[in-house]
Amino acid sequence: MRTTFMANANTIERKWYVVDAAGQTLGRLASEVASILRGKHKPTYTPHVDTGDHVIIINASKIELTGNKLNDKIYYRHSQYPGGLKSRTALEMRTNYPEKMLELAIKGMLPKNSLGRQMFKKLHVYAGSEHPHQAQKPEVYELRG
Repeated sequence: MRTTFMANANTIERKWYVVDAAGQTLGRLASEVASILRGKHKPTYTPHVDTGDHVIIINASKIELTGNKLNDKIYYRHSQYPGGLKSRTALEMRTNYPEKMLELAIKGMLPKNSLGRQMFKKLHVYAGSEHPHQAQKPEVYELRG
């Protein structure tokens, strides 16, 4: 009788990928990166184990949004004090905090538990085209579409 392969922490081999966000649509890029972080692109994917790879995203400041979302999409956060609701448009976020914009989109596509937090730690986002992870010899990942 054959048994289904179940990955564990000892059998996982992690790779490093570089993704160029220049000219890419935010949601489409985020969903593909979230899939890599979860490990769903591997045949050894196991739902209860973090089988994902590290992803480096460069040129986050050149991400695109469709339609009029740059002006209409609003990011909210709260200071936990009464009346402490703060808001920023997507244009302000892309200008001042391009890494945060991508991180929020990808984090929303990962599981909301300890495994998801562990997966999120493998994401490295940079606004420019330079990154400090050359020693890991990352492969260039071509996005579909």
